[in-house]
Parts: sequence; C-alpha cells; structure tokens
Amino acid sequence: MQLTFSATDQNDRVIATLNAADFAIVDKDLIVRNFRSFRRAEYTRLDVAILLDNSSSIAPRLQKEIAQTLNLISETAGVPEESIAIVSFQGAEPVVLCKGDCRARPAANLIPAKAVSQLTPLHDCLAFTARLLARAPEVPDPKVRKVVIVLSDGEDTISRDSAGQALEELVKNDVQVYTLDANQSEYSQGSLFLQQLAAATGGRSFRLSDRAGSVADAVLADFHASYQVTYRLPSSSVGFHSIRILPTHNLNLNFRCRQGYVEPAAR
Repeated sequence: MQLTFSATDQNDRVIATLNAADFAIVDKDLIVRNFRSFRRAEYTRLDVAILLDNSSSIAPRLQKEIAQTLNLISETAGVPEESIAIVSFQGAEPVVLCKGDCRARPAANLIPAKAVSQLTPLHDCLAFTARLLARAPEVPDPKVRKVVIVLSDGEDTISRDSAGQALEELVKNDVQVYTLDANQSEYSQGSLFLQQLAAATGGRSFRLSDRAGSVADAVLADFHASYQVTYRLPSSSVGFHSIRILPTHNLNLNFRCRQGYVEPAAR
C-alpha cells in the first residue's frame, strides 16, 4: 500500500522535516509502525482544476478569490499553463470555462455579474472534474499531484451523482480537494459537506472570510512538503479500509491523507 500525506503543527504550519518514527498508520483498526519505505514525495508538477459556483448569488463575490488563486499558482514552478482548468457548475451540466489558457482570462470574464441559474450540480461537477484530471497519459505519472479547488457554498440541488459517488471518483483517481466556503455560517449543511470533502481526500477547508489566497498558499505548501509511505497491508480482507495517521511523540501534529481505499477481491 502506498499513501501520500501532509503534516501540520498546532499553528497549521506545514512540517517539512518528519521522521518515520513520528507517526503510525491505523489501517482498518490495525496499527502499522513498520514501513517498507518512507520519503518526501517527489512531485514535479501540479494539475489543478478550480470549480466555480456560478449558479447562486455568491458568484460575484468570488472574483477576487479566483484572481488571487490563479496569480499565486502561476507564480510557482511546476504548474504549466496546460495543467490549469476552470470548471463551472451552472445549469444542469458542468461547463469547462477554460483549460490551458486560464491565466490569460480575466476573472471577471469567468464569473457572471449575476447568477445564471438556480441549479447547482455540485456532486456531478466533482465527479466530472475527477475524471477530467485522470484523463492524463495512459500510464499515470506518480510525480504529478492532482488537486481540485472548490469555491462554493457546498449546496447541491440537481446532481445525478450522490455525494458518496462523487467522493468515490475523487479518491479512486487520487485527487485532493481544497475548499473555499462562501457560507455565512460554518455550521450549515453545505459547509459541513465542504469540510468533510476536504478531510476525506487529504485536502484542507477554508472560509471566504479567510485571507485572500489562503487556499492557493495551502496547495503550494503541501505540494512542496508532502510525504509518501508504503507498507504491507495488515489485513487481506476485501472491501473498504479506513485510514488514519496518528502522532507517536508530538501530539500537536496533525496529519492529512485520504480517509480510505477499497481492497478488491482477488481474481
């Protein structure tokens, strides 16, 4: 089993120096301390898709955030122009607003001045974008990190896919989700979904009231300070295996990784 993860301290600062003795993995309630390998992740490129909620009254409020996100991502090495896409969920279907030329497109041209529809197929858009990022070369490049940044209130009104199906597509394609919550209250149903989405995929969640560029800063920090660990599966049982990473010495450490995987039946 290979697992990619990030670690932060009590002040949410990324840990750039971590040892194998600093953590243990709980795989389906079995504790793993002996790893086959442990190293810094050797990512060389980011593939980023930004999901915009253009279907509600929050759309005009996102122009500054999307502009700042694009600016910060464009300033880092390892993010080529062709690796950035912006997808909108407006109306009944997801719409690719740009792919490969997003840096040349002003944010004001990507976000309408007012809502174009009350329909919000968020779950469908998440599943669609996971597949979009997975349509890379036939042989996946393990040095490419796939990231989705969601700017939304987390509400869905019309999707064919359920929240569980959307999450399954993201985890299956090893996509990490970072969310920017546009709700007034962090305890709304949409906010809770966005928080769960980020946690389940090993990403992070933020609020629209946070400092501009917080999401982009977090994506870039994790990109430069992620780890990969491999270990023998402690159980041969098929089906879903939940995963947690726990600190062994410094209890102030927080670990983020996907929350599970599916072990297929032997053929």
